[in-house]
Amino acid sequence: MHFIKSTLLASVASLLLLVTTFVQADVTYPPLNKHQWTYDTDPYGSEAIINEKLIRHGGIWIKFKRVPRVDDKRNSWVELIHKLPKTSLAGKQKIRLTYQCDIPLIIKLSQQEYGKNGDKSYAHYQIKLPATKQWATQEVDLRDFYRPDWTPASSKDYGLLPEHINAIYLTPSMTDKAGGEAILQVRAIELLP
Repeated sequence: MHFIKSTLLASVASLLLLVTTFVQADVTYPPLNKHQWTYDTDPYGSEAIINEKLIRHGGIWIKFKRVPRVDDKRNSWVELIHKLPKTSLAGKQKIRLTYQCDIPLIIKLSQQEYGKNGDKSYAHYQIKLPATKQWATQEVDLRDFYRPDWTPASSKDYGLLPEHINAIYLTPSMTDKAGGEAILQVRAIELLP
């Protein structure tokens, strides 16, 4: 009798695990809007490779090849850009991203005080997410974003102002000195109150 109960419990546990796995695999995400996504690379030889179009089959697949920094005045870059649907992060406190990236991924917030209409330093606030070869969903709080070490001393720290953020940049974490290659995939991005 004890053996039958143990076997039955093990079978039920296995069935529950299968059902849970199936439900997780069947998650649906809000569709990515093609008008809110683009990408950019430097003019020094870095590349972005896509399959026909940026958004296919409900997600983004992009391979970046970043060249090493050219010299002290010319830095290379690669970036996947999400233009915010309401032109700012006003009223938002968190970002939830479902992604795959074979190296750590940096989320950068583009704030008007630091760009071409600001101090032109292109300083920003950022946070680093871990590398993952499987779909992962990470939720990050805007309070946890920080300015990178390379930020020029001349760039005044105004603090992170959500109402002044107009885009979210996703860039695989490659060094200026070495450059490198990485594949980034995005299935969903959500802006949360």
